[in-house]
Order: sequence, then structure tokens, then C-alpha cells
Amino acid sequence: MGENQRFDPSIVVDIARQLSKKPFVPPPNDLPDVFANLNPEQYAAIRYTQSPIWGSDARGIAVEPLHRGFVFRDAVELFIVEDGAVRRIGYQPSQFEFGRVSLPNNLGDIRYSGFRLIAQVGNGKPFDFAVVQGGTFFRALARGQNYGAIARALTLRPAEARGEEFPAFRAFWLERPAVGSNSITIHGVLDSESTTGAVRMTFRPGDMTIVDVETTLFPRVNLEHVGLGGLASTYLYGANDLLNSDDIRPAVHDSSGLQMLNGSGEWLWRPLHNPETLQISAFVDSSPRGFGLLQRERSYEAFQDDDQRFERRPSVWIEPLGDWGQGSVQLLEIPTDAEINDNILTYWRPRAPMAAGSEVPLAYRQYWGWNSPERPPLATVTQTRSGRGSGARRRRFTVDFSGDALGENPPADLKSVLTVGPGTFQNLKLLPYPDRKTVRVAFELDPGNENACEMRLILEAGGKPISETWLYRWTP
Repeated sequence: MGENQRFDPSIVVDIARQLSKKPFVPPPNDLPDVFANLNPEQYAAIRYTQSPIWGSDARGIAVEPLHRGFVFRDAVELFIVEDGAVRRIGYQPSQFEFGRVSLPNNLGDIRYSGFRLIAQVGNGKPFDFAVVQGGTFFRALARGQNYGAIARALTLRPAEARGEEFPAFRAFWLERPAVGSNSITIHGVLDSESTTGAVRMTFRPGDMTIVDVETTLFPRVNLEHVGLGGLASTYLYGANDLLNSDDIRPAVHDSSGLQMLNGSGEWLWRPLHNPETLQISAFVDSSPRGFGLLQRERSYEAFQDDDQRFERRPSVWIEPLGDWGQGSVQLLEIPTDAEINDNILTYWRPRAPMAAGSEVPLAYRQYWGWNSPERPPLATVTQTRSGRGSGARRRRFTVDFSGDALGENPPADLKSVLTVGPGTFQNLKLLPYPDRKTVRVAFELDPGNENACEMRLILEAGGKPISETWLYRWTP
């Protein structure tokens, strides 16, 4: 569907289908050296100087193409769809300012690395609400937030010995929004050695930005390790693992934990951790109802970072559309000593492999905002703290649960239920703070000679849970 052809969404799917029947061809390494060798500061200095596409048309949403360079080396074709007709967005150097970068002579059409979406809603100031750039990565945010977590349209073989495979978008078709619209629909084709796919994404910006994602995959080979609804984020340290950090900031992270609502209706909370060695956790489930990486710390005092403002990073919630069947929510925690690294990855891994030659449809909805759209009707974990215990390898933990039920008249039979395995625990205490509607559970973990201990904690009253379930893996 090139210049002046009629647009049909079904053809995007057919392009991916036909592409899957051909051998994989890696993208050409055709980026001029002057752009391939840019450092982050040089790349950031390249700015699009034209009026954004549809920026003056009262469409509600405008588009800004993004230049290639730095780590964004691969080219994607960008097309817009207006009145049913396709028009290619051609690259011209005159569209950009380049700072101190000297352009090569006779620079041709090198295409783009992706695009930025800009909301022009009501009388408010226009704001960026999404960036689609690099591999199958994209990120979004709500009004007033800073970019943080990154979504992946597809994840293949992460943390495997043979290496992760990184699919990439090859082309996008962006449908012109209706006048005054608050949504934009984008169609893309992704490609990799193992599979191709067609993706349809509908973005709706606002105080919570919602993205509907519909994907059809066409595996070239049997896919045994596929990640769907993938999210990546950064967790350097927080109250549960200060890492002896010589830093003026009390915490550094884009997300504080993984929340899950499993198929049985149980709410789970897993604080994130920056481990000494790679940690892979699998939360087995059937027909999951949702999962996501949340930023629960929303005060400036939690981070005290005047530049990054981590308290403004979006929480991201994934809601499956349809029955996803059996599988597991996977969580990868990768050791890092730098806050620029995305060392957290979570995704849904189907139990059954995807067969070569098959067609696999899947749909889900993403919510990017200050909170997840669906929250536990229970007390939630507001803080996890960990530190040195009474001796040897022992560790001291405190877990704070907060909620209305823990206020002035908490249940008389309130109790904490803690399980540890392997290892043991001592000195379990329940400490109520009704003025803060909070209950703190304190205990000491004794791992013995073990190098990993799984812990599970919940508050109960009347034999029923009144809190979400706290999960944690201790490693030395």
C-alpha cells in the first residue's frame, strides 16, 4: 500500500502473512556514519522544525516524525492515510535542525526511526503522549507525567542462553483522526527471523492514556518462548534494597512493583528488586485478568530528584481482551548499577508454543496513568523495607498495608499470614497505625544456608483476605 493507493486494514495483515512465507531479510545497514556514531546529547539536539502533521487541522492529535541516529538506526516507512488514500511521508533534511552535526553531501531519503504523538485536546497546552521508536518499542503517558516504562509489541526469547531476538517494525500507516477526535489508529508490520506480525494500535490520550493493541502473528518457525503485552522499566534501588548507595536520593526507579489480578480473582503485589544475579520469576495462571508495572510512590519526598521526577512516571496496566488461556506472567530482574538501564521486564508467556505457519490473534488494552484503572477492593502494600537482621544472614522486613478497613475500627480478629520457603521466620509482629489507616507487619527472615527464599504475606479477618497478597523473593 504505497503512494496514492487505497487503504484497507486487511491488507496490512496480508502483508505480514505473505512476508512470513519468505526468508527473513535483515534491514540494510544504510545509516550514514555521521548519524550512526552520535552520542545521546548529539542525537537529542536533532529537532523536527516543521509544523507537526495535522497540527493545524484541529484534529486533536498531531504527528512528528523522528530522525534516525544513535541507537535508533533501523529505518521504518511512514505512511499517512487521508480520505482512504495512502501517502508516503518522505524524508528531507530541511525538516530538521541538527545542532553541531555536519550533514554529508547529497543526503538522500534515509527515512525515519519512528514518530511522536502530540495531543491537542480542548484549551489545554499540547503535550506529547506517546513515542513509537526502535524495535517494537513504544511508550506513552498521561497528562502531566514524564516518560518511564516502555511497552513491547512482541518479545522473543528474553534471557535465553542463545540470546534474545528483537523483532522490529518495518512500516506504519497512520490514519488521519477525525476533526476534534481524541483518538488515532495506527497500523504496523513487524518482522524478525522467527516471525512476522500485523499490529493495530488505537491511542486515546488524556488524564489516563488508553492504548488498544490488536496483534496477529505469523510464525516462520515454532515459537516456544513468546512474550505478549511486554513492559520494560528501570529499578535501581528503593527502601527494600538500598545497595549501600552513595546517593542523595532515597530511591531511583520508574516502577515500584508488579501487580497482578489472576484468573482466580486474587490480587498479587510483587515489589521490584535489583538483584546480585539475574532473577526469573514465573507466576503461573489461567485466563489472567490483568497485570502491570506500577509506580506507587507519588510524593517528591520519595525520590527527591529535581531532574528526573520519578514520582511522575506512569503506571501501566495490561488488560487482556479475550481469554488468554494457560501460561504465566514472567518477571525478569536484571542486575544493574546504572539508572539508564531498563533492567526490569514483564510479559505474558503462553504455555503452548506457537506453530510455524499458524496465525495467532491476540488483543489487549493498556492503561498509562497515575494509577491502574482497576484497583484492589482491599488494603494495598504501600511500602516494603528490608535491612540487616539480628545476626549472620538474617534479614529484617517490614511491610506496610494501607486501606480504609485498617482505620479507627480495624477487625478484632485481624491477623497476618506469612509463609516462607525455604528458610524460616521469627519475631512476627502486627503493628497497627489507625491514624494512618495502616498496619505494619514486621518479621525477621532466617534463610539458613539457602540462596533464595520465597515469601508470601496477607492480612486476614474472619478467615477472609482483607489485603492484596505480598510476594517477595529474597536473594543474597
